Formats: sequence, structure tokens, C-alpha cells
Amino acid sequence: MAGTDAKFPLDMNKLQKLRLDPSKPQLTAEQKSALKNNIQLMRDAIVLFTATGAARGVSGHTGGAYDTVPEVNLLLALFNSSDKYVPILFDEAGHRVATQYLVSALEGHLPWEHLLHYREANSKLPGHPELGLTPGVKFSSGRLGHIWPWVNGIALANRDKTVFMLGSDGSQQEGNDAEAARLAVAQGLNVKLIIDDNDVTIAGHPSQYLKGYDLTKTLTGHGLKVVTVQGEDIDALWAALCDIIAHDGPAAIVCKRKMAPGVADIEGTSHGHDVIPVKSAIKYFTARGYPEELAANILNNIKPNAVPYLYIGSTQEVGANRVVFGEAVNLVLDKLSKEEAAKKVMVIDSDLEGSTGLKVIHQKHPEVFIPSGIMERGNFSAAAGFGFDKDKFGVFSTFSAFLEMVISEVTMARLNFCNVLCHFSHSGVDEMADNTCHFGVNSFFADNGLADTQSWLYFPADPAQMTAVIQRVFFDRGVRFVFSTRSKVPWILKEDGSRFYDENYEFVPGKDEVIAEGTDGYVVSYGDMLYRSWDAVLRVRKEGLNVGLINKPTLNLVDEQAIRKVGTSPFVLVVESLNQKTGLGSKFGTWLLERQLTPRYGYMGTNKEGCGGLTEQIPHQGLDPQSIILKIRQLAQ
Repeated sequence: MAGTDAKFPLDMNKLQKLRLDPSKPQLTAEQKSALKNNIQLMRDAIVLFTATGAARGVSGHTGGAYDTVPEVNLLLALFNSSDKYVPILFDEAGHRVATQYLVSALEGHLPWEHLLHYREANSKLPGHPELGLTPGVKFSSGRLGHIWPWVNGIALANRDKTVFMLGSDGSQQEGNDAEAARLAVAQGLNVKLIIDDNDVTIAGHPSQYLKGYDLTKTLTGHGLKVVTVQGEDIDALWAALCDIIAHDGPAAIVCKRKMAPGVADIEGTSHGHDVIPVKSAIKYFTARGYPEELAANILNNIKPNAVPYLYIGSTQEVGANRVVFGEAVNLVLDKLSKEEAAKKVMVIDSDLEGSTGLKVIHQKHPEVFIPSGIMERGNFSAAAGFGFDKDKFGVFSTFSAFLEMVISEVTMARLNFCNVLCHFSHSGVDEMADNTCHFGVNSFFADNGLADTQSWLYFPADPAQMTAVIQRVFFDRGVRFVFSTRSKVPWILKEDGSRFYDENYEFVPGKDEVIAEGTDGYVVSYGDMLYRSWDAVLRVRKEGLNVGLINKPTLNLVDEQAIRKVGTSPFVLVVESLNQKTGLGSKFGTWLLERQLTPRYGYMGTNKEGCGGLTEQIPHQGLDPQSIILKIRQLAQ
């Protein structure tokens, strides 16, 4: 049997159940031997099943979960020995989800073989732990660095018990951890943190891009008892754990170690944060003395899942709008001298430069670039403060899911008439293997000013339109939001096969664009759903339904001419990948009624929790072309 049909090739029955007493801070030889056995076997398992994510092309994360196996084993041994602890491995780094799946299998909630479906669509093994989805998973981690304040509440509800939380030097950069620390100290909560301080995040090394950041000093300054140890020294780690358990009140262990210690190719690098490549995983197992076929038989027989569908109305060639954003900003900056650019523009990163398009700006225009940590609220406000001067412009970028974290700061920027261009990538749900907590679907939250103020929300449909949008709005004043997806998108084509957004195209803020005229009704769409809607519209037009298509690249402004065009047609269907409850569709019907326009109306958007995987997310939400066609036919009856 090969691939995911194979038996789990590691003998997990060799794991030894262990009980440890924190009143005895010195491990016996037998205990230490059992721990070393368990740590190595669990690390082998994590490397194996996370590497299946690399094999099937859904990415994943190996190093973080691999790192924390020693502390996980010690905590499990404590849970086995006493009911004085809340027996849950709370973790503020959701990408270390492999730990939770490993423990679920260990406790019998999942067969070991099921772990070989890591991050696969509909496997119930998504990229972050989700309570109620995966058997054995005991909590939802949500987004990075959001657990500690919540764990404080767990401690308040269980004052007679000790609550543990696994942390990391990345997740601890989030500002709400500082608030959590103050409450934990003020209330004397029995919260114990075990923090993996491996000096690696997505964009690099905190010691380089965030100089002065010191977990031991920070947590000590908040008032926690802090013990700093070498995380790979099991004797020192256990002694430290005994120490903080004996302490009455909040305490932390800072575990110093390299990322993915001992794993060739990824040790100590940002590559360790991501999933281990298949070749590196096979190399790992052969170096460990396993036969090469143990991992190769599985990993080399797992292939990425393709969803074969030939779209019409768009190119087969695709481009990454999230990268094009940075390239388009460079085109603007290229027209300025280095001195003028540095004086006029500041671009700040939140440890995601490679994911949100800022890396190309960093490389070509370092004079404007500020590398920073996982501190979205503070970084957005820094960009806004730079743009407080009417002739200066801040640029901020992160994932669209994290827009929800900066809403108050957006209001602050608006109240101060700041100039901020915000790029929120990973919008919608397409190719979101991290699943529901990373869905970027509440973009309209950004439009939270009163009716006498103005914000601009732009969602370009293809790379050419992204470039045109940035060229036009970069030096506009005020707070502007530009959205893109994780997935690549094709170029939109006219019915004659030429590109719709060609070299003669000029973007006009607030103007809706007629892709095709129609007499039987209109579909209104934008962003990554435009090419899917265009495919559906073209197919029903071939069937004799004369349906038109409108691209609405400015999401939150009403184009009076366009709305009257569509509103006087028999039906209007809004199609988007944003939240059906908060997106364009939830507003467009009101805009129609306010103008006494009463076509048959429907809207489609993201409406349920994700299924994991990549291309499977769109059809899972009922947003594929065939679902759009079905809705068009219903409205056209």
C-alpha cells in the first residue's frame, strides 16, 4: 500500500505512558529514558505527517510543533499524574496544529493513518485547530497570539487548578499578550506559559528585525516569574517546569532552541516555520536510520489535488495580485528619487512581506521599508502616524483576516485625516488551507466611518487592474484599502478574446465597469469572483439568456448610473467571496430599494465554515461557476 493508503509506518505503540510528580524536580534515569524515546518518536511522526502537506501542495507547518515536543511530553506526564491541572494543551500558535492532531491520535480519537491526510480537503485536519470539527481537538486556536487572554478566563473559572499555555516568540509579539500578562499578574492567576523562543518567524529572525525584543525581560517586567532554559535540555526543562508550578501565580519558561533542532535543511531557518519539503523529510528519516522507502513510499505517492475546469472569458495564464501590489507600488516609487521616496513614503511590514507583496518593495526600495514584527495594531498606527502630514503616505499590509484586529486603529487614522494605503491580501476563502480562522471575509468592517466621511475599498479583478488601481490611488489622501487573494487569478478577456484591462485602461475610483450588457438581468461581482462569474455569464448567454456582468472594483461606493442600469433589469445577482452576512450583497439590495428599484434580487457569498484544502474551498461555499449558473437560472425564471 502506498500514499495515504499505507499503514502508519512508525510503531506508535512504543510510546511509553509516563507520570511525573512536580515535587521531584530531578528525573530518574528511567523517566529520562522514556521521555527521550517518546520525544524522538513523536518528532518522527510530526515530520512524516506534516510532510504529506508538502506532497499534496497544501503547505503546512513542521518546525513549531516539532520544537515543542519535549514540553508537550512533560505536560502529558503531569496530566497523567494528577487532576490539579486543566488537561488541555492550549497553544497560542495555531500553525502548530500538528501537536493537537498527534495528541488526538494518541488519545484514540483518530487512527494514526488519518494523520497522513494532514490539511487535505474534507479530512477535518485543517491548518489551525478547530473545536467541533476534528475529533479530539479541545479548543480553537484562532489567529496567532489570541489565546492567552482567553486562557486567563479559563484560569478564572478554574482557580483550584493550574492552566498551561504553549507560546512562541512570534505569537508573543501580539499586543494583547501584554494586556493578558497584566491581568494574570494583577489577579494572581495560576497560568503557566511555556514559550518556544527559537528566533524564527515567517519573514526572518526577531533578533534582527525587532531589536530589543526580549521575552525574558518583557515577561519579568510584567511581573511574571520567568525561568529561561535551553529547551533541548530535558533535565533543565523539567526542573524549570517544577519551579513555575510551585510558584503561586503566573509564571513562564522561556525555552531557547534553534527552530527544528537536528532537522537538516530547515534547522534554524524560516523554512522550518513552513512545512518540511518532501526530499528533506525523506533525508531526515534515512539519517535517522529508517529505510528510505518508509517515508518515500508514502510521500512520493501523494500528489496535489487538481480541480479540472477550463474557464472561458479569462486567460489560462494566472498572476498573483498580492505580489503585483508590491510591483505596482515600485512603479510609483521608481518615479521618485531615493531621497524623495524616503521622505514621502513609508512601507511597514508585519512579518508577512513574502506573502503580501512587500518583499519586492523591500528589495528594490529599502529606503522606504520598515521591517517589523507580528504587531498589526501598532504597525497600522505607525503607518497612519507617518501619513499624519498631508504630504506623507504610509503603506501597511497584512492578511485580510487580520483587518478585524485593526478596526479601532482605522477609526483613529480616520479621525486624524491620515494618509494610509492598506493592502489586505488573502481575502475571501480561495486556497485557504489554514481554514476558517484565516478567512478574510469581513472587509466591509473597514468602511466603519459615519455617512459624512469617506473610505475607499478596492478589490481589483486581475493583475492589470491591480496595477492600474495602485497607479491611480497611491497618492490619494485618506484611508484606502486594497484587497487581493492568496490564490492567483487570470486576466479578464473581452468577448473577442482581447484583454479587458489593456494598456489603455484607466481606473476611475467609484465607477462600476460593464463587462457585458444584458437585457435579462445582471450579475454584479468583483475580485476573484469576477472571472468565475464571467464564465457563468458566458455559458448562460450561449444558452440564450442575455445576462450582463458588472465589475464593481470600488466596493463601498454607489455608482448611480450603473445601479440604475442593473436595477431596471429583471434581476440582479451579487456574487462575492466575502461574508454573505457583511459583504456587498448585504448592502446592494438596500441601495436598490432606496432608489425605488425592485428587480428580483439574490446574493451569493461565503456562508459556512471551511473544508480545508485549497481549490476545494470555493465549491464548498457554493461559489463555483455551476452554482452561479444555477442561481442565475432561478432568478431568471
